[in-house]
Formats: sequence, structure tokens, C-alpha cells
Amino acid sequence: MRLIERVWSGETTGDRLARLALAPLEGVYRSAAAVRAELYDRGILGVAESPIAVVSVGNLTVGGTGKTPVAAWVAARLAAHGRVPAIVLRGYGGDESVVHSRLNPSLNVIVAGDRRIGITNAAAAGADAAVLDDAFQHRKASRDLDLVLVSADDWSGNVRMLPAGPFREPLSALRRASAVIVTGKAATGARIDETVRAVENAAPRVPVVVISLGLSGLVSELPRGLSLPLSALESKRVTAVAAVGNPEAFFRQLEATGATVARLPFPDQHPFTPEDASKILAASRAADFVLCTLKDAVKLGPLWPAGETPLWYVSLSVEVESGGAALDDMLMRLPQAHSR
Repeated sequence: MRLIERVWSGETTGDRLARLALAPLEGVYRSAAAVRAELYDRGILGVAESPIAVVSVGNLTVGGTGKTPVAAWVAARLAAHGRVPAIVLRGYGGDESVVHSRLNPSLNVIVAGDRRIGITNAAAAGADAAVLDDAFQHRKASRDLDLVLVSADDWSGNVRMLPAGPFREPLSALRRASAVIVTGKAATGARIDETVRAVENAAPRVPVVVISLGLSGLVSELPRGLSLPLSALESKRVTAVAAVGNPEAFFRQLEATGATVARLPFPDQHPFTPEDASKILAASRAADFVLCTLKDAVKLGPLWPAGETPLWYVSLSVEVESGGAALDDMLMRLPQAHSR
């Protein structure tokens, strides 16, 4: 765990003192975020009209809430209903675009630092809808739907803003969402219910959808093309690698399969090196499986020595637990195009 993440969530005296020391900077950040939001709400800061329908999938916090799998799932839903969606993202870290291409190989994936340019490029490529991965705070581009994710796995009830906590906006910002999606990986039912109540209290008029992000099977990254059911992990020794926003949720999901899991967490968005691959292999000599997320596999795969222990990743399933009908209705009501 990175130092800043320990400061955000730790309960030692040092962690509490660090949060206290960061409180003045948190106040400055909170004020700046409030002024920015007010300028957009009043129309003082301009918003560019989009030529095609736009769905934004974002969140309030730094770190992973499941944006990439949910954005890919939304795009697949649109395609299944006859739309021609494209994924538009900033491409931070270099791996998300590859992940999206793996998840939806038939769709255009467009990387653009400016989402407005990305949407225009999507339209020029023949898309009639753009799904923005991580764009809730990017308000320069208009959107028809704002889907905002809140992770039940990360929910503590303590909303602290940067740099004293992971929140980029206060919970009240959920009021401008079209729908809030509460995601759960290893969270208990009680924690999911607690998160839903907090969301409903903060934004009582916004529909809430609950989505489970589960593990669905094993896929080999090197060599490519092999697959195994999740049950193959039962009673096995697994070295689990994760450079994602919440590695502990991933590790707990693997442990729930009955595997014995040796954890190898890395910082979120970690750029793996050949030295990292060698260290992972050295730590995995007694393991039956070396496992990671798809996000990590696309970066580790090119570094993995041929002929060594296979590198596997775990595929995710997106299951709507509640609120699915309302979300589907929103997606089906998207306009075909916008007049310029």
C-alpha cells in the first residue's frame, strides 16, 4: 500500500496526525472544487455540445471502482441494442485502451486527452454513441447520461477530499448524476446496503443501481488462448499480482474460491518492468498459478519470459443485482444524434 493510501485509511496515531496536518489543504481543495462546480452549474464555464449521444462512466474518488469493466459493459449493452458505440478515454497509464479492445474487440477505442476531441473522432469513425471511461469531472464535454460509480468495497462512511482522502468531489456531487452505480467485489451485503443508504441520503432523487463485479474464469495471457473454470483454483497455491486501485478486494475474491493466496500488490497504474517480472517469478516457484487482473496482464504479458510458469488473468463478470430495468431504459432512450 502506498504511503498516501495508508494516510487515507490507516487508524494509527501517525495516520490520524497526517490527516489532521493535511486538513488545511483539504479545505483549499474543497473550496476550489466547489467554485469550479458552481461555475459549470451557472453556465459561466462553457460546455461543448457533442455531435453524438454520450454516456459518461465515472466516480468521485481516486482509484478503482470498476469504471473500466462497467464502461465496457455499457458499450456492449448499447451494441446489443443496435447502436454503434465507441469507447473514449484519456488512456492514462497506457493499459486501459488495450483492456477495452480485449473486452469489446469489435468496437472502436479512441484515446484522447480532451474528451471533446475524442467524441468528435468517434463520430467521424461512424459511432452514434460515445462511452466515456472516467469523465464525471471532465465537464467540458456535454453528455446525455452521467453514470457515477461508488465502490462498496472502499466505503467507510468517511468522506475526506484530496489530499487528506481519496475524494475528488463531495458526496453531494452525486446529485448531478443520472444514476449512481454501487459496485461490489468482495463487499458484504451489509456493506453494500450501507453504501446504498449513504448514496440515497446524499442524492435522494437519483436512481441507484447495484452491480456485482465477480470473477468468471481464468484466461492465460502467456501462452495465449487457454481457459479454465474458476473452480480450478480450489485448494491451489496462487501468487496474486495486482496493480489496481483496491488490490485487497481482488485478493479476497481469489481467497473465496478456496485458493491459498500469496499477495503481491503494486501501486495503482504501476508500469511493470522486466525486473518486476523476474521478482514475481522468483516469488512464485512453489505456486500452482500466477494470477493477475486483465489490466495488469496486458502490461506484464510482453515482459513474461517464454517457457516459464504460465501467466493467467481472471476475467470479470458484471451482474446487475438491482436497478437494471431503470438503467436499461436510460440507455435505450439515448438520442441518435445531436444537431450542431
